[in-house]
Amino acid sequence: MSKTAKPAKTSVKAAAKPAAPAAPVKKAAAAEPQKIKKVVLAYSGGLDTSIILKWLQDEYNCEVVTFTADIGQGEEIEPARAKAVKLGIKPENIHIEDLREEFVRDFVFPMFRANALYEGEYLLGTSIARPLIAKRLVEIARKSKADAISHGATGKGNDQVRFELGAYALMPGVKVIAPWREWDLLSREKLLAYADAHKIPVDFKKRKGGAPYSMDANLLHISYEGGVLEDPNFEPEANMWRLTVSPEKAPAKAQIVELTYAQGDVVAIDGVKLSPAQVLTKLNEIGGKHGIGRLDKVENRYVGMKSRGCYETPGGTILLSGHRAIESITLDREVLALKDDLMPRYARLVYNGYWFSPERELLQGLIDASQATVNGKVKLKLYKGTIMCVGRESASDSLFDPLISTFDDDGGAYNQADAAGFIKLNALRLRIGANVQAKRAAAAKGAKPAAKGKKAAPKASKPAAKPAAASLLKAVPAPKKATAPRKPAARKAA
Repeated sequence: MSKTAKPAKTSVKAAAKPAAPAAPVKKAAAAEPQKIKKVVLAYSGGLDTSIILKWLQDEYNCEVVTFTADIGQGEEIEPARAKAVKLGIKPENIHIEDLREEFVRDFVFPMFRANALYEGEYLLGTSIARPLIAKRLVEIARKSKADAISHGATGKGNDQVRFELGAYALMPGVKVIAPWREWDLLSREKLLAYADAHKIPVDFKKRKGGAPYSMDANLLHISYEGGVLEDPNFEPEANMWRLTVSPEKAPAKAQIVELTYAQGDVVAIDGVKLSPAQVLTKLNEIGGKHGIGRLDKVENRYVGMKSRGCYETPGGTILLSGHRAIESITLDREVLALKDDLMPRYARLVYNGYWFSPERELLQGLIDASQATVNGKVKLKLYKGTIMCVGRESASDSLFDPLISTFDDDGGAYNQADAAGFIKLNALRLRIGANVQAKRAAAAKGAKPAAKGKKAAPKASKPAAKPAAASLLKAVPAPKKATAPRKPAARKAA
């Protein structure tokens, strides 16, 4: 019988006295703000980032530097300067930059050389903009000697991952402040109350509820998420779309557009040379007029949940069709197949925020090397939301040989008799497999079930004779009736 241990005297005395009130425990987050001296904020000038700006000043008691990028969102960005000044930001700490050319040249075009599509449909319009913003945040942080960056992405989305993976890859020691993961302003009412308390202007639409969805725009696309779109069975209203007309209302006359390619990038439209940003701007205009590039998709976010988004990517949709067309005549079959094998991996890297990862850069080097011969012209016919390639040519790099490809007399350029051996060699494994299956079926058909109540006598096993090599490729005959075994013939004397 085991004995119960007696409690120590000290524990009895301690229990007899009422416990003294514990000293309030300071949260780690409370001390953290004092460590931040200067932070660079990705600032749009809208309500959310204006609240974040003020919140950073109050909670972290730090100097705030704002960065506003023009990547073709179609809105005036200069008003952000006046708003930042009004919120106490020094003029020298306000950075407003036009990044449209860099965005298309260094991010959009390299991605389209890979023909990247996430989950087979999404052209990655939001995803590809984030590494550029992260890059400039870090560059401004270094220049201004800031020790932190901040963004307005929520804790449920992909953008927080994209911003922060990019920042850590370029500035490993940087601190990241993500207010949506820290503050308690998690409702519209709380945000509006905070804005009113700190005299942050709120426009009428925001106060009355704003748009029924959230929008994000750049030169490549516009995305629509949240609100009424959170029901994946809800059809978007016709007035939601901004860049494209509906295919039903597109012109009844088709338009043919000619794209000129140099090393995988479009350098001219209809013979007119254009810069990368000008190319995308022009294709957005042309594609939008013909209802090109609408997408309604349920996708898998990197954080684990499914999300429904609607996208308009008119210029990008044209770029993808044209690029695949010019590659069809300028790339070797196996090079093209390898690119197609690698494309989903590449697209996931972009979507998940790994633009500055070594694996994406390695893949980019391979993809860019393949584009040395992707030169020529493509003609695309646009009609009511559709794109059809109606012509492609490359004077210097086409692998299409009409003499070999023709169905007419080729003058001996291709010996059709060679195809017989090629086919037989490729069919060898199929023929062997079919013969083995036929033998199995024959053996199963020839086996008789044992009589009821009696066990079948075990038969002496007999090693099967090896068939001649040629017999593998002959059809197996139907099983014959069992006959008495032949006696082996006597060997002749040598």
